[in-house]
Amino acid sequence: MEVVLADALLARGGDPCALLRAVCAPLSAERAEALRLLLQRLAAGEGQGEGEGQAAGEALRRAAWEVALERCRPLLRLGEGAAGGAACAERLRLGRALRGALRHCVQLCGAPLAARLARDALAELEGGGGGGGAGAEAAVEALAAAAPRLEEPALVARSVAAALALLRDDGEAEAAAALAAGRLLPALGGNGEALGRVWEGLLGAGGAGGEPPRVGRALLALSALCDALLPRGAAAGPDARLCPRFWRLVQQGLAQGDGLCRRRARYLLKRARGVSELSALPAEPSLFWWSAEENEALLRFWETYILVLETLEGNQIHVIKPVLPKLNSLYEHAISGEKGCWLFHPSWHMCIYKRMFESENKTLTKEGILHFLELYETKHLPSSLGFSEFVIGPLMDALSESSLYSRTPGQSVGACPPLGMRLQNFLATYLMLLPEEEKGSFLLKFIQKMTSRHWCAVPILFLSMALACIPACKVLGTDGLQALRDVLQCTMITHQILLRGAAQCYLLQTAMHLTDVVSFFLPVDRKGPTLVQCKQMIKKFGKSNIEWIELEAFLNPLLDVLMKLGSNAYIPTLKTDKSLQLLLKLLQTRSLKCSNTQDDKVLSFIWKSLMTPVESILEFILRQLTTNELSTVGDLDRCDLYVALIPEIVNLCSQVSWKKLPTIKNFILSLTNASIRNFQETNCKEPTLKEQIRKVISMASLTVVCEIMDRKPEAHLEALPSVDALKRFILFFQFNEVVKKPSYIEEKSSLCEETSSQGWGKIVARYVRDQWICLHFVLNKFLMLAQEEEASELPLSTIERSRKILQSALEALTILPSDQVLPVFNCMKVLVPKLLNSSESLCIEAFDLAWKIISSLSNTQLIFWSNLKAFVQFIFDTEVLAVAASAKGQAYAKIKEIIFKLIDLSTAKTGVFNVVISHCCQSWIFPTIDDRSALTNAFLNAGNYCELITEACVFGTFDFFLLIFYSTNRDDHYVRVCAIKFLCLLDGSNMLHKMFMEDIVSKLLDKDEQVSRSKTRYYANSLQHRIKNRIWQTLLVLLPKLDQNFLCGTLDKVFQAGFGNNQASVKYFIEWIVILSLHKYPQFLSKFWDCFCYDEEKLKTSICTFLSVLSHFDIILQNTSEKKPVLKKALIVVLQWCFNHNFSVRLYALVALKKIWGMCRMLHVEEFEALTPVIESSLQQVENMHGTGNARRNWQRIQDHFFFATFHPLEDYSLETIFYTLPRLSEVAEDEWISLCKFDRFTDIPLPPTFQWYQSRTELLDLKPSDWSQQDMGSNSVETDGQTEWTDVQKKIIPWKNSTPSLDLEMVFQDRATKLGKSNSRLIVVASLIDKPTNLGGLCRTSEIFGASALVVGSLHYVQDKQFQHLSVSAEQWLPLVEVKPSQLVDYLQQKKTEGYTIIGVEQTAKSFDLTEYCFPEKSLLLLGNEHEGIPANLIHHLDVCVEIPQQGIIRSLNVHVSGALLIWEYTRQQVIKQKQK
Repeated sequence: MEVVLADALLARGGDPCALLRAVCAPLSAERAEALRLLLQRLAAGEGQGEGEGQAAGEALRRAAWEVALERCRPLLRLGEGAAGGAACAERLRLGRALRGALRHCVQLCGAPLAARLARDALAELEGGGGGGGAGAEAAVEALAAAAPRLEEPALVARSVAAALALLRDDGEAEAAAALAAGRLLPALGGNGEALGRVWEGLLGAGGAGGEPPRVGRALLALSALCDALLPRGAAAGPDARLCPRFWRLVQQGLAQGDGLCRRRARYLLKRARGVSELSALPAEPSLFWWSAEENEALLRFWETYILVLETLEGNQIHVIKPVLPKLNSLYEHAISGEKGCWLFHPSWHMCIYKRMFESENKTLTKEGILHFLELYETKHLPSSLGFSEFVIGPLMDALSESSLYSRTPGQSVGACPPLGMRLQNFLATYLMLLPEEEKGSFLLKFIQKMTSRHWCAVPILFLSMALACIPACKVLGTDGLQALRDVLQCTMITHQILLRGAAQCYLLQTAMHLTDVVSFFLPVDRKGPTLVQCKQMIKKFGKSNIEWIELEAFLNPLLDVLMKLGSNAYIPTLKTDKSLQLLLKLLQTRSLKCSNTQDDKVLSFIWKSLMTPVESILEFILRQLTTNELSTVGDLDRCDLYVALIPEIVNLCSQVSWKKLPTIKNFILSLTNASIRNFQETNCKEPTLKEQIRKVISMASLTVVCEIMDRKPEAHLEALPSVDALKRFILFFQFNEVVKKPSYIEEKSSLCEETSSQGWGKIVARYVRDQWICLHFVLNKFLMLAQEEEASELPLSTIERSRKILQSALEALTILPSDQVLPVFNCMKVLVPKLLNSSESLCIEAFDLAWKIISSLSNTQLIFWSNLKAFVQFIFDTEVLAVAASAKGQAYAKIKEIIFKLIDLSTAKTGVFNVVISHCCQSWIFPTIDDRSALTNAFLNAGNYCELITEACVFGTFDFFLLIFYSTNRDDHYVRVCAIKFLCLLDGSNMLHKMFMEDIVSKLLDKDEQVSRSKTRYYANSLQHRIKNRIWQTLLVLLPKLDQNFLCGTLDKVFQAGFGNNQASVKYFIEWIVILSLHKYPQFLSKFWDCFCYDEEKLKTSICTFLSVLSHFDIILQNTSEKKPVLKKALIVVLQWCFNHNFSVRLYALVALKKIWGMCRMLHVEEFEALTPVIESSLQQVENMHGTGNARRNWQRIQDHFFFATFHPLEDYSLETIFYTLPRLSEVAEDEWISLCKFDRFTDIPLPPTFQWYQSRTELLDLKPSDWSQQDMGSNSVETDGQTEWTDVQKKIIPWKNSTPSLDLEMVFQDRATKLGKSNSRLIVVASLIDKPTNLGGLCRTSEIFGASALVVGSLHYVQDKQFQHLSVSAEQWLPLVEVKPSQLVDYLQQKKTEGYTIIGVEQTAKSFDLTEYCFPEKSLLLLGNEHEGIPANLIHHLDVCVEIPQQGIIRSLNVHVSGALLIWEYTRQQVIKQKQK
């Protein structure tokens, strides 16, 4: 119509020039549009009217020139400063019209006007500083209008340079860059000469000068030039498909983090594929090729490739995972089986993986890494340099994320995660496939990459493990060793000591496997033995006929020095000390290998050779320690060396030959007497530094003598005459005596002589510690010493003497460093039992001070555990515990307080309780004294401190971090295993054991009741669930040892526990205990029947537990002589529950009925002949149930469940079933499973030889966890929000808390809608997957407005949320709300399908329908996905149809509330139309 009006105006207006001038004055938006239209018609008519007068044409061109330069161009400059609102819209409209008018003016005037406009525009762009200056957009518009008609090469070059400059600019010029790409570049693309220059400039060929623009800008420009560079017809300019630089740019764009950049790259790829279908390319090796013969295969490859890329944009793993197998088909197309080479360049595949590696969805990143690592295991890929670069670059960057290395749910603690295993296999396989000349360089770059960034401990561990698993190949040189050292130095900065140590071991193994270490450290050109000679020597010594002469020659230099030590006093000190240090290392090596020394002939020869100079060595040590040769602070280091050698020499003599025993006795005698004499000769007034040093050395000498006599009783050194003097000297010694610090002058002169590693404070601490080591020896070996001495010699009584020593011990604890208090603890362990009755307050002070030291050391790893062990041996000494318990005073309370403090400490520091429970269990049941009374007294402690065993039975942390490498001594299962093995060793016929077990059972039942009262509703695998689980496991272990009288009273508490709300695993243990109790004592059946007599309110949460017991009624009646009356009672009880309104209860009752009725038929119970047809027809009807609903499937599932189908309460009674198999089958958390090997490997407590309750039956072990989970019904039923699987029991869907559960669901909906006076729609909106209250509130409001029949939510608690109420504006009061948890959705959808509903998912899938084309059925159920993950994969299979909303923008998804509102409205709109048509 506009064209017709323009033609009519031109026909009647006469002079077109006058018409143009008339329209231009003044020039508004409407006039500008009219001007554009007139110029368009004039430009079109100029080509057709070539016969018209030249004058008229020239006049028209002048008019157009005038309009362009005087009207359009100035107004374009003014249009840039537009304000907002209506003024902005008006100016935009004016600008569009002016741009069109300017283009048509150039068409009329040709190259001259184009050149004039270009010069002006370039002057503005170049003079204004680029794209950011004023008038830039108007200049770009003018240049775009002129570009197609430019002919001067200089102007073309300047225009291209200006366009590229706009693309290169950053920051504020983004709008100008977009304008240049959108307007200027397409215009330049229409100019043949300009197109070539732009092409070279964009790809960095240097033709247009300067660097190429960044990837995003370059792709923006290439997309704008797509019609020129990738034409669908014959190409006049360059063909982008033939340029490798173009494809590299596209590949960079495909892996960019910017979604818009990736979209442009995909567009270019699609366009190239579409163009290639019409015109093939030469099939030459390049990044992109096409041939007519391979057209179909190429189409399939690129369609699949683009599909994978577009799917990755969704970032939803449940959508992406089904597409990942298509990557395998890409490789099948990409590799030529005949030629064994790549048909498509592997860099295309790397783009996909790089996109996955850099995804913000870590699950997608992990899937991508696993898929890439699997390539070389499953496919034979040709070698490619690009793969190596990709592995060292993007792959290693992605592997730095610690969260990727998590274990799968089925893996045991300590197992290598899937990514770690896949990484090992990949690296080994990939390296073996590389050419030999490339292996070393690849590994070197791989290791150097590990030093290029700060890695966390977990990734560096698994990378090191993968390197260590490479088969041995010596491909690394000195650079490789240097790189491995750099990894240790730069990347081991972590506080996770175990992980760091493991990684260091793997790196060392890598160095041994991949480098020729021997050649680096044994060069051939040095003097002495060459590498070849060394290897020959090693080979020679490896033979059976060893040349001992050569080995002896190797030892002769050392033996010569050692033989001269006793006789030659002029050997240099440095030489003697170095020889003795070497000797000490040899002897310590012998101590480490003493278990298999006999098998090592070389070591045996060395030890026998070292026996020769023993006399000389001991003579030298005696001279050094007893004379004045060691007199300075620096000499104390030498003293340490000599003292350390003495026990090693004694050990050598005891293992090799006792022929040297007289020499050792003489040495001990002389050393003891000389040391005591040194103390007696010391000047008491003002001792010198030399005397102080002699005292320290003498005390160290006496200490080593005491330690040797304590450790080597077979040498009978106590019979030496000097031992009596030693005992007397120690008892009369002034304990905690310190050596005074030397004066400044003495200290300065001493330090000038030689330095020492020991400060004076350390010297004093060592001196005091040695005193207590000696005292402990005397107290431990000579307990009755004080009574044997004469009264004149010991004026104090034994008790008073012990009290003084204990006071000194408390003083020592205050002055000694924490790492030196072990001997003091050992002395206190001997003293406290003797003083607990007479000096209880002093003993309590000792307890408190010792605990203060231990608690302060909890963060000091190196010395904490040894001190803790000594503390436990002191506090929990059998005699200490017995004396404290007999008095029941403050000491008894203090020990119990310490017990609970230790348990609290163990929750923060794993392994503390392990030390306590191990010591107590072994000392209580295996006392060290061979006395029957000691055994009785020891076990009395178990009863007096039974809290320790009770807490151990339920001990265990909650949700603790599972280390990949862990010590069994620090395992939390250690405590429970110790306690359980202790209980297994108890004998029910022993009265003490019997009383103890009854006390433990009572306390455990009380603890279970306390846990149940503290929280009536608890989640699966919560702390409450774990504690209850552990309680009932322990009770099950003790059950066979309990007698009838005790069990009679206890069984009532067991039944009461069965009435509570319990998780499935706890129910199984309770049911098992009830079954075993009734089996052993059938007389308790009357108590069991009473459980069914409570009112329904109490039974509705527990009846399934008691019905499950009846499903094993054949086991219960094995020991019953009169079975028929009992069966009659059981049948009466079960039948009434078969008609319960609750489907779950009916299922359990039917299972029990099936078992009991089978027993009745076997025994021919005649009393029930009248009921036979009814019962059998009911059971037959259940077995032959038809339909597609829940009932049939759940009936089959409950029968196949392990507890009813496979589990045998008697045959499966074993430790493995209780602690491993049943928790696993009942889906308790993996860290609660205690495998049988832990009962064998953990602790030193042996189980009795007759113990047979070890392993589960194979039939039970082979089962997998069932999809049935036992749950009872009721208003207080256990919450299962955190569980991911449906509980497989039909549940009534209750709109409100006070609704009647027995009413039919649809009737409730209809009645409610009728009462509200609303029309009854058949649309159900399911929003159970949505967890944001704002979205739910908006959906509630939308659903109510459009008359949906119901809104299904995951929890009705959302209704109380303020955000929900703010958006719903009371809509929840007028709309039926239904609670269906996400885990129950599968069964709910199936139920709705049987009722005729069509299940519609709002999701983008390969087969989804367009919303505008889909016709909604009347009975529609609309399932909305989660805000982040969409609809899970397990629910997509249950959908009848998927509907997607068509979109035109870049962002891929709408808000879930908006999506739901659009579909609800479309459903309502269609139903309204249908009703009007009716």
